[in-house]
Amino acid sequence: MTASPDARTAQVTAPHLMAPPAHPTLGSIILLGTLTAIGALSIDLYLPSLPAIGRDFVVDAATVQRTMSAFFIGMAIGQIAYGPMSDRFGRRPALLVGLGIYMVASLGCAFAPTIDWLVAGRFAQALGACAGQVVTRAIVRDRYRHQDSARIFSLLTLVLGVAPLIAPSLGAWLITFASWRVIFAVLSGTGIVVAIAVATRLTESRSAVTAAQAAGESVFVSFAGLLRQRRLIGYLLAGALNGASLFTYIATAPDLLITQYSFTPRAFAIAFAVIAVGVIGSSQVNRSLLARYDSDRVLGTASIVGAVAGILLIVASFFAAQWVMLALLFAALSSFGFIAANATAGALGVDPLRAGTTSALIGSASFAVGAVAATIAGAFHDGTPRPMAIVMAVALVGTAAVAHGLALRPRIPVG
Repeated sequence: MTASPDARTAQVTAPHLMAPPAHPTLGSIILLGTLTAIGALSIDLYLPSLPAIGRDFVVDAATVQRTMSAFFIGMAIGQIAYGPMSDRFGRRPALLVGLGIYMVASLGCAFAPTIDWLVAGRFAQALGACAGQVVTRAIVRDRYRHQDSARIFSLLTLVLGVAPLIAPSLGAWLITFASWRVIFAVLSGTGIVVAIAVATRLTESRSAVTAAQAAGESVFVSFAGLLRQRRLIGYLLAGALNGASLFTYIATAPDLLITQYSFTPRAFAIAFAVIAVGVIGSSQVNRSLLARYDSDRVLGTASIVGAVAGILLIVASFFAAQWVMLALLFAALSSFGFIAANATAGALGVDPLRAGTTSALIGSASFAVGAVAATIAGAFHDGTPRPMAIVMAVALVGTAAVAHGLALRPRIPVG
């Protein structure tokens, strides 16, 4: 008889297979956080340059937005490959392959002769950048247990949060003194530095048991086995839908703040950073809460609060002043700091022997749903905040629905 998903979960999380207790060093957190942040840095650093790119190629804002959509799609597709690769061949080789692609693609973007070349370059850049996110999640699961993993993911969010705090300001400064192309040269250089750190400082974390599991089954069997598990689907969708609200905001923020609200590039960078503080701050509050409460309990409560904030955001988009909208955006997006870490830790805890493949599903689902959400918000753009608010609210309400309906339903006892 085939074991049920819940029975299999119990088997693979038995004490002899669980990650041993470990204490992260400052250096390891910075390196893992930087790997996680490469994708965000590749978005946030170039945001202030979008109008300049449009002027340079003589195209409208909707066409320039394709460079953002292409990046999201590349991040979604690429993670499917890196997760199983890291289970089979190791975490370090997968990272080095991805960083190599990232460096070359970033240079390609810097020398793009047309907007179509830039769109293609952004897609390739994302195929490389996503290795950092997917493999980092697997490394954390290799080294830490469920509750500890949630705390580590909150710490990584702190490092990740540096990107939206400083990257838009740095990007705005760069395009003041140089072409937008310099931004992509800077990103390529960042990839080189991180690759050297991975090659010299990062130790392999994949276990022999994980390697044997990956070698003994096809990638398709591994994915199929994971997708049959209800709780995993719940965690995946909760994280992806909540993340979609953040993706939607990021994709629409330049138009909302610069065009609709008449913010200068510098004021845009400040407003973007302030909202990022909400994401970072909530992730650190989450880390403190996890010392007292189960991560699933925090996830469930945060999803409800996020849904309420999303509904209020729709109301404000019709009737409220811009500062009320910004305050509600701060509240709604702060839910990400609570939900992302706990949903990720929950998903990775369902089947630890397939951590890399699970991480691939987490990342691909996040960016796929995020790309769809951002595309819908862009397609219904009408010069008001309403399309953005509606898409974000649907995503946040959906987060609460799948979290409570799938991931957090009472588990079947294993006897």
